Amino acid sequence: MEDPSEAIRVRASEYPEVDEGTSCTQSSFKTGGTAFLFIGEQGGRYKAMFKLKDSRDQAESLAAETPKDFQVGKGVWVTARFSAASPLPKRLWTKWLDESYELSRKK
Repeated sequence: MEDPSEAIRVRASEYPEVDEGTSCTQSSFKTGGTAFLFIGEQGGRYKAMFKLKDSRDQAESLAAETPKDFQVGKGVWVTARFSAASPLPKRLWTKWLDESYELSRKK
């Protein structure tokens, strides 16, 4: 099966002034030394962590509906889990990725 995180990684790497690295077993994407995305395979699924502010309410609603797929942390980080059979909707991850990148640029 195709890697459902690949399109997210490609888009993250296309923003201006992005550094890609690793953090534990996850790929990390930073701008200006500040992380905006952690993504990788974990436990047979994929995990992506985004920084959210304006979309936090949306993330909290998704976490209430499907807590195995979405978790909202106490800070700005939101975790999404997905698979090739059930990938993150492009519209959702694109919105969250854009927001996460912009929040990191403002630091």
